[in-house]
Amino acid sequence: MNAVTLSAVNTLPILIAILCFFAIGYRYYSAFIAAKVLTLDDAHVTPAHRLNDGQNYFPTQKWVLFGHHFAAITGAGPLIGPVLAAQFGFLPGLLWLVIGVVLGGAVHDFVILASSMRRDGKSLAEIARTEIGPVAGFTTALAILFIVVVALAGLGLAVVNALKESSWGVFTIGTTIPIALYMGFHMYRFRKGKIAEATVIGVILLVGAVLAGRYIPGSPMAGWFTLSAHQITLAIAAYGFIASVLPVWMLLCPRDYLSSFMKIGTIAALALGIFLVHPDLKMPALTVFTRGGGPIIPGKLYPFVFITIACGAISGFHALVGSGTTPKMIGKESDARVIGYGAMLMEGFVGVMAFIAATSLHPGDYFAINVPPEKFATLGMSPVNLPEFSKAVGETLTGRTGGAVSLAIGMAQIFASVPGLKGLLSYWYHFAIMFEALFILTTIDTGTRVARFMVQEFLGKAYRPLERTDWLPGTVISSLLVVMAWGYFIWTGSISTIWPMFGVSNQLLASIALCVGTTVIINSGKARYAWITLLPLSFVATTTLTAGWLNITDNFLPLARTGGHPFQGYLNAGMTLVMMACVLTVLMNSLRRWMATLRARRPASSEAS
Repeated sequence: MNAVTLSAVNTLPILIAILCFFAIGYRYYSAFIAAKVLTLDDAHVTPAHRLNDGQNYFPTQKWVLFGHHFAAITGAGPLIGPVLAAQFGFLPGLLWLVIGVVLGGAVHDFVILASSMRRDGKSLAEIARTEIGPVAGFTTALAILFIVVVALAGLGLAVVNALKESSWGVFTIGTTIPIALYMGFHMYRFRKGKIAEATVIGVILLVGAVLAGRYIPGSPMAGWFTLSAHQITLAIAAYGFIASVLPVWMLLCPRDYLSSFMKIGTIAALALGIFLVHPDLKMPALTVFTRGGGPIIPGKLYPFVFITIACGAISGFHALVGSGTTPKMIGKESDARVIGYGAMLMEGFVGVMAFIAATSLHPGDYFAINVPPEKFATLGMSPVNLPEFSKAVGETLTGRTGGAVSLAIGMAQIFASVPGLKGLLSYWYHFAIMFEALFILTTIDTGTRVARFMVQEFLGKAYRPLERTDWLPGTVISSLLVVMAWGYFIWTGSISTIWPMFGVSNQLLASIALCVGTTVIINSGKARYAWITLLPLSFVATTTLTAGWLNITDNFLPLARTGGHPFQGYLNAGMTLVMMACVLTVLMNSLRRWMATLRARRPASSEAS
């Protein structure tokens, strides 16, 4: 019997309903939070003006800063997570992407951004230390370090599975590195300040790389660019190390800048394509895998659909951005609403687009791509259009787990359905692969550098010179440690082990951030409004802690005992336990602080009455 029953639901009314829900959430709910809870007031001078140093603190026009913030928070999570969650059917994923964003993710981002802005742009760990206590501050910093490493492994694995044995894809992605290096030197050395000029050159070279890649398969150069999964892992690790060590202007900044055009342009094109084609959702509303035993994510619908979707609905990683560069550049307090709440709505929309692209595939094609061939043979399904897709793109698509390939095929299928574009499916596919890989590599280089700073901070307590980010030996040692950590998980892991751990770690960080946000609200005398963060905190914390425990008992420990990888299984279980312990520590310290603050305010309230 087939594992899923074919159905077809048109996407057009669903899209209209989602856009209306997002619009209502922004118009009314974010306005309520801005006015009543955070009391944003443009009469207050923001740290961007008060501490303006022309480097980190600098007042920035609202829409320019929105673009920066959106590019920083939108990694590959909203692309990969929803695609993997399609295993459970289209209904639970779409509901969580919409409700989770409006009531959870956007509130999380908005509150943390405003809280950091009011505290001179302090980091999440520093806010936790000052608002909750020193123990919470330390455990938050430790959790962030663990979570960044796991996140980089989860995202890197998606690139590996998308590019292995793909000479066209490896050529195209490899070409973007010298393009970014050239742009860096062009903008900051050869033609300093000529950003528009460098942008035009970079975009032309980028498009040229996709077109030229078409001629690599079958050519004498094909062997140079046809790499195994382990070879790609080593290549990505080398890139992450180099990008972490080189000056930011040379590689990291121009790559981020170039990829931001790719992000916005591709998502806009995909949205337009979906509106024009409005494909049917061929995945059923619910599959039999909601009860567990799924071939991609082995757990049940609850709690795993929530942690699998991850960044598409709520992301703890956003708290690092919202308490990092963005609060130091806000020109006036009211801008925090569109930047904090609005950018997360936009990311939710990206997640919805990716989800629709994946669920528009026939279930047989979707599972044939995302499941190893030996496991797919047990599902009782057969591919429908996959042989035709494989022939069109010139690659074997079966067993390409990780979500990236199925998303690329879903996107290419939608683009190729636009009148006049049918014959370009192979170009659309490889363009989509490059688009996803650029997303992910941008997160990897930035994340590796952030983790390197944190490692230097920790190690600097034992040996002071390691704290200096301009000391080359310290930079090299800390970067190597970070790259070796996430590289090991990619080398030894699979999507069924790494992605659940990534989802758990990311949502655990969101729980910590919501604890911090709730504490800020209560400490500011607005306890009656604390429900706006307590509501998502209650759901996300219980769901994610449950998922973490199930990961340990049902996934990692069996892997250690019978899966042939004892060290990997016990390491995954140990890291998950550490992250869960950090969250429980912050939760207990937060609760103690809330009670103490409320008790201290009670006598004053009685006297006033």
